[in-house]
Amino acid sequence: MRWMDGHCDVLYKLWKDAEGDLDFYGKGNDLDVTYDTARQAGVLLQVFAIFVPENVPRSQSWQVALEQVDRFYEEVVRKGGVQPVRTPEELNNLTQENRMGGLLSLEGADALQGSLRYLRTLSRLGVRQVGLTWNYANEVADGIEEERGGGLTRFGRELVREMERLRMVLDVSHLSVRGFWDVMEEDLPVIASHSNARALCSHRRNLMDDQIRALVDRQGLIGITFVPQFVHDDPDAATVDDLLKHIEYICSQGGEERIAFGSDFDGIQQKIPGLEHIGKLPSLGEELLKRYPEHLVKRWTWTNWHEFYSRHL
Repeated sequence: MRWMDGHCDVLYKLWKDAEGDLDFYGKGNDLDVTYDTARQAGVLLQVFAIFVPENVPRSQSWQVALEQVDRFYEEVVRKGGVQPVRTPEELNNLTQENRMGGLLSLEGADALQGSLRYLRTLSRLGVRQVGLTWNYANEVADGIEEERGGGLTRFGRELVREMERLRMVLDVSHLSVRGFWDVMEEDLPVIASHSNARALCSHRRNLMDDQIRALVDRQGLIGITFVPQFVHDDPDAATVDDLLKHIEYICSQGGEERIAFGSDFDGIQQKIPGLEHIGKLPSLGEELLKRYPEHLVKRWTWTNWHEFYSRHL
């Protein structure tokens, strides 16, 4: 079975690894996603997030983002078998050549430091997707944990329209509720790369019913995420069965053809038993096939992502 994973934090871990102990192509290191385990699991496309943590001074955030882009090309692409995916043609080549691809996404526009020039630079470097915020406020909008809950700023709207011109995908995971609805007024492709249903788990990072339906109507995608805190109100009790309930619920909201997966591997410490790393995806596939027809499962693991990026890259 082919898989695509819509969000991982491998680049952040590689950047943070001052001792050089981590190796995307190595074995036995502290990465949830490695080349070998991903390939064995059937992953054909992995989205690699560029994440600058909040403790990095603003003056250094652009440099840190560039360092993570460099990690992608030097330690993921140049050292082995991952093909950068920037165009529909490169995406389609993955299936024809049976190669694994990597797509770059910026998680939080803080690193842009209020500059559209920086956005254009990242686009030229192969970044095809932007999540406007992490959990807190920046020049673009408020994140979901910002208490005031503000929407897009004036610069935020300029950035979104420049993203539209550059044919970039906008990711609303982590964005404030008001920011979400501001984005829905704009005309560019939208996804929630790693978010679940708030009706089943009350964490504010999850999507409310009207947000789910809006993404469905927009023909966006919802990446079911494996973060225990977003799966069950008691994270210690989260199971694969609880994860599957989010799929069932989003289907009930009309999202059958809008479901995908966004693991958040390498960005989380706690794991769902049975979903500890990317190599466990085939086990999840087996559980899905016990409950749903094969054609639907294949849509969720690969086809929905493939069709979306084929249209919008």
